[in-house]
Amino acid sequence: MPKNYQISQFAAPLGTDGIMEFEFEGKTRKVSIRECHLEEDAGKLIHQGDRTLIDYNRAGVPLLEIVSQPDLTTGEEAEAYLQEFRRLFRHLGVCDGNMEEGSLRCDANVSINEEGKGLGTKVEIKNINSFKFVRKALNYEIARQTRLFSEGGRIDQETRLWNENRDVTETMRKKESSKDYRYFPEPDLPPFRPDDAFIDRVVGAAIETPLQRRYRYVSLGLTAEQAAMLSDEKPTADYFETVIGKGASPSRAASWITSELAGQLNRRGSTIDTSPVSADRLASIIALLESGRIQSRMAKDLLAAVFEEDRDPGLIVKERGWELVSDPAVLAAFARDAVASSPEAAAAVRSGDRKPYGFLVGAAMKASGGRAEPAALGRAIEMAIKDGEL
Repeated sequence: MPKNYQISQFAAPLGTDGIMEFEFEGKTRKVSIRECHLEEDAGKLIHQGDRTLIDYNRAGVPLLEIVSQPDLTTGEEAEAYLQEFRRLFRHLGVCDGNMEEGSLRCDANVSINEEGKGLGTKVEIKNINSFKFVRKALNYEIARQTRLFSEGGRIDQETRLWNENRDVTETMRKKESSKDYRYFPEPDLPPFRPDDAFIDRVVGAAIETPLQRRYRYVSLGLTAEQAAMLSDEKPTADYFETVIGKGASPSRAASWITSELAGQLNRRGSTIDTSPVSADRLASIIALLESGRIQSRMAKDLLAAVFEEDRDPGLIVKERGWELVSDPAVLAAFARDAVASSPEAAAAVRSGDRKPYGFLVGAAMKASGGRAEPAALGRAIEMAIKDGEL
């Protein structure tokens, strides 16, 4: 810090005794939160060989530190735990969660112990800046301490850094005790005492968490994979909610968002909240498909057309003549022509051979320019074959 000390809530944290839930290997895990407290961001040191660079850009910015209890046992668990926090922060809109940019950071403590003897000597790994490095650093440190322990060596209480180039932890400094921090009251900061109105506003601002959304989506009939993809980012989850709010079935909406829409977005380097295919427009495409007014293939072409032209799906369908023909009289004419043109095929179907049936349907579909509603056309073919028998 430029002023050479850091302000922390220390003895008066914002919250204590909490719980954080996350999903790991298909099961819900719970981690106890010891406390969360505000302090100042201390800026950043960047070590390059024998030089150290100082970045003061974030120095003095409020920082929330969340301290969990030792409930995690592997690097993989810690990675999943942190990723759930990132989803929560992004849903709340309080942080972008980008570890590489320093807006989310992790200090990890590792200690091993003999069963029944409590926690062993603690080693802290400081300022790890990616989820992958958290996983790799913790697993390396667990293995290092386990090896030392099994060989009868001594594990020192210290702070270590993760060397991402060598995939090892390295000693940074021997750990200070609480007395070395020389805590003293900050005279320029008066106590903050929230009143009932403040507490009510906080409670009223509570949101459905990403994990809760995921469980709710599964209850709507979505697969676990679809639910995870849709709830991962708030814009995607909100988009899905709007689509089904317009009447689309949850399973159909989820399928289109996670497959066809996601594919178009990836090809164009676009995002769901800047896409010309708004939630309303996707709901319109699904409604056209579910009502039988367009075929599945046409629906995919329509999605691409909306991306290209940034126009209403209904107008595009009308202008291009993509709407399926469902008028019974028109379909009956196509069916009669197909049967009349292939009397041998019709006779074979009447005698019990269903193989030529597909040929007759194909001929009638071709005559309709591919616009005949398939189920209705099939019924018309059946009727034409029966009429020919009479």
